[in-house]
Amino acid sequence: MNPPTMLVTPDGQWVLPDTSEFFQALGDPDPDYDAVAFAIKNLGFIKVRIIEQSLIELELHPRNVEVPALLAVQQQLLMSQVKLFRIKYFDTDWRSEISASAEQVIGRLSELCSPVFTPPSTERFVLEPHDLSELFNDENNALRPLAQKWRVSFAQFDPSIVSLAVMHRLLPRLMIAGIKPNQREPVWRFIGNEHRWIGSTYQFQGIGEKVANMPDKDYGAWAAEYYKAVASSGQPRYDMVSGTIQFEDESGRPRRWYRYERLMLPWKTPSGEVLVTMCSRPTGTADQSKSSASNTPPRSIKPAMSS
Repeated sequence: MNPPTMLVTPDGQWVLPDTSEFFQALGDPDPDYDAVAFAIKNLGFIKVRIIEQSLIELELHPRNVEVPALLAVQQQLLMSQVKLFRIKYFDTDWRSEISASAEQVIGRLSELCSPVFTPPSTERFVLEPHDLSELFNDENNALRPLAQKWRVSFAQFDPSIVSLAVMHRLLPRLMIAGIKPNQREPVWRFIGNEHRWIGSTYQFQGIGEKVANMPDKDYGAWAAEYYKAVASSGQPRYDMVSGTIQFEDESGRPRRWYRYERLMLPWKTPSGEVLVTMCSRPTGTADQSKSSASNTPPRSIKPAMSS
């Protein structure tokens, strides 16, 4: 990457702007438009610019980037001696992030370029996504401290997170699943003692088991997809969930639990394992859930501005 500006094609090849190799990859030998901007925004090219040998600037549209292009850039960053990086990426508009760590930039690129998550379709479980800003703006919401901790700690997991959950009486409602590098399926690391619906013994016996293997197999498979999506994207989820979860109470009689507020947060660890915390709060029974479907949501859940 000696030239100050280069482009990576979708198949991972390095080309210079305004060269025959670039125009061939563009598929237009004589463009009468901003060909570089078009290639980045629409074709998945990544622009790599070195500014005064002290800053590497990456410009990309994450949703269009192919894996070979991503890997080519990540490999080059590992070899670079530059210590300051800026990512310019297109979401609904252009955004910018700065980092002094090549490793963090590589991880962030993987998060940005992860496939868009399509929630699994099911008649048993209905999910209403909400914007996380609602939680930050609601001082009375019991889940807010966890979201604040995730933001101020830059998603780095440490023991104080458990202490925070204890302080705010959230630990009994907490569940933690881990996804190790090169493993796709999340497994349980912790299950709070208020999750009795999952089974009186599963709270202990389930540790180390796959999330998908919960006693209610349909619910387990459905929930596991969200854990995987949160871990791979590095982005939190704040949802209202309604559904029928099969479980048994202490007497062995079947019960159903219908509606809860859910906060899922992805945390990075030194080992490379991603931990996803899920903290939930019941907000209604089956009858309440049905009767409130056409009414204003509970005070702690406001209509989403964006989701």
